[in-house]
Amino acid sequence: MRRSSKKLPQDPNQLAAEIVRLSTEEPITPKNKPVPSSISTYLAKIGRQGGLKGGKARAKNLTAKKRTEIARKAAKARWSK
Repeated sequence: MRRSSKKLPQDPNQLAAEIVRLSTEEPITPKNKPVPSSISTYLAKIGRQGGLKGGKARAKNLTAKKRTEIARKAAKARWSK
């Protein structure tokens, strides 16, 4: 199924190719859905664990002054746009 957020190309040849591709591709169903390998599943699990504890561990090791500097720099970057 096509996502509505993507726009179709303006070029007629590219548009025709995209329409053909969309009309001939099989929709992903539980029956033909690719199964991730056990290695990729394990690595995703390990990566998630690191991501969950990374920010808390870093904040715990920072001084209050350094956290304030980081927050000030982030706010300045957000509002300078």
